[in-house]
Amino acid sequence: MVISSASQRSSRKHPPKAFKTTMDFHRHVSEEALPAVVESDLSSDEDESSVASSDDFSPSEGVQDEVPRRQNLQWKFKGMTIWLELEEFDNDITRVIHDLALDNGVLAIPKSHTTAIYGMDHITEEEAKARLQTFAKEIKVWPSFRAPTGVVQDIAVAGNPGQVCSIAWAQLTLASSPEHESALDALYGAFYGEGSSEQVSRHKPWTPHNSVVYDNPENTVLSLMDVLVHMMKYPTLLSNERRVQAISLWSTEGKMEDWKCLDRVEFF
Repeated sequence: MVISSASQRSSRKHPPKAFKTTMDFHRHVSEEALPAVVESDLSSDEDESSVASSDDFSPSEGVQDEVPRRQNLQWKFKGMTIWLELEEFDNDITRVIHDLALDNGVLAIPKSHTTAIYGMDHITEEEAKARLQTFAKEIKVWPSFRAPTGVVQDIAVAGNPGQVCSIAWAQLTLASSPEHESALDALYGAFYGEGSSEQVSRHKPWTPHNSVVYDNPENTVLSLMDVLVHMMKYPTLLSNERRVQAISLWSTEGKMEDWKCLDRVEFF
């Protein structure tokens, strides 16, 4: 388990500490504050945004109910995006997303997700819906994900190498596999393959992640320690393998509050 945070990597004297088990991680958090490092995880191909929430539950106990409201995330996203919606255990991912949003005064991500394709603008919404339905029928199921390999809290600034948006965020880092790479190739083929007006090549290997909170990068209130404290309330976040429950098509044109689900196919 790799734990890393944004801020001051240039002044760091030692590499980030890795934790082999959740117990090791919990013991370390209880004994000392985690050091911080800067590490960008946003790429121009797939990494762009993701986090979510639902309205069928209350935030966990102990989260303060009133904090100063932050300005909503100002970055303007683009196009249509394909999300993978991971299996949850007692709404664990959705709950931590809501807890972090409430505790930090930021807007909650509209739906927990792992981004597969971001920013499509070469086809219409109706064509994208049709392609999603066809793809889902052909693949039938998306390969499951092993337990997260790490937790990252970071900042990206558009224009920096490999960074395509300006955002502060935290994520559960996931691992790809040959099965995931094949599935993602097939998805790209469905949306950018033969007959498409636009051809793209994706970054390999895939670096999947499930974001849990977003903020503006300027004077962000996010911290790795706060993220870890919230995640410790839900042990399944770091320990459980997860099936992919659904694949969905979203309009991510504009700011996060403008996002809307266009179509969704459940695998189980």
